[in-house]
Amino acid sequence: MKRLHIALVYNAARLVLPDRPEDRASMRDLRAQIRRLARTLRKLGHKVTVVALAHDLFRFQRLLKRLRPDVVFNQYDDVVHGAQYEMRVAALVRMMGFAMTGSPALALGLCRFKFMTASLLSGVGIPVPPNTALLETLKAVQEHKWQFPLIVQPSQEHAGIGLERESIVYNKTQLRRRVSYILRQFNQPALVQRFLTGREFNVGLVGGHRLRVLPLAEVDYSQLPPNIPPIMSYAAKWLENTEEYQKISVICPASVEPALQQEINHIAMRAFRCIGGWGYGRVDVRLDENGRPHILDVNCNPCLDEGIGIARQAERAGISFPELLRLILKAALERPPYDVDMPMLGLPADGAVINGSDTTARRSTSTELEPHSLLAATTT
Repeated sequence: MKRLHIALVYNAARLVLPDRPEDRASMRDLRAQIRRLARTLRKLGHKVTVVALAHDLFRFQRLLKRLRPDVVFNQYDDVVHGAQYEMRVAALVRMMGFAMTGSPALALGLCRFKFMTASLLSGVGIPVPPNTALLETLKAVQEHKWQFPLIVQPSQEHAGIGLERESIVYNKTQLRRRVSYILRQFNQPALVQRFLTGREFNVGLVGGHRLRVLPLAEVDYSQLPPNIPPIMSYAAKWLENTEEYQKISVICPASVEPALQQEINHIAMRAFRCIGGWGYGRVDVRLDENGRPHILDVNCNPCLDEGIGIARQAERAGISFPELLRLILKAALERPPYDVDMPMLGLPADGAVINGSDTTARRSTSTELEPHSLLAATTT
């Protein structure tokens, strides 16, 4: 691969609450991850400009126009409940005509609208959990016939946000209580699904036109005490001082019968392609009481850090972290099928840009385009 100029973009907007030392989803950890990504990309011989974006898409547009990168390495991730900037940032990058790593805007949007994704997958015959419903009001609980236990979560979040020990409910009283909590706390509809009691797997995918399935990973809940439900909650993913984080492990490669593994891989690939996923992704699958796999979630642009998640699965396939990033860049340059370059009219290239380190970002709760929002870029 020739030497590329890469714009590595991440979300520098932060919440008002300070970082908790035990939270691995903190801004401190994110910046460390971005530094590791930049360092690895530079070792591959590329020029990397780290762009810390916080809210101001107009200034982001002017900066990209001035940088003219060969590829935008998209690590932008929303931090405000219900925000939809992930898909907007991706749409803007492609409207400007730049190649971009990972999935396009539509796929990123579908990932965040979980009920829409489940409906789409079900419509083409890909199995999703029974009793999947979107509840926009508390009254809607009475409009369905339920098969308990159920799992209740926000319908537009990711990374385990809104998934807690109380997310598994066993009767209508608990269901109403949890739906009410989601409506009030997250200001969005609640997604309700039958809670499947079988094994859970993560299917890692990488590539463009030739999509490769990585070795299967299984989430092992066997060490959890009975009072903690076997789910990948926010605590299980990010809070290292909790029992969930300490006692849930991932087995990779998973020990699975060949026929079942083939079935899991097949529906995972279909699900990823169905929503327009590209470059790399992770599909979460769970078995029902009869051992049949169902799609829990399709994750476009999942966490990309060395030694965990999709990178760990790639290592089991003999793909080093630098090689994984090279494959992701290669897919970005291939472009998804049916993708059309129709660059919009750009703003003047002489717009002011705040220069400085990505460590200058400060927290903000707003998701509006603010005149004083930070946009920092560092180049080496």
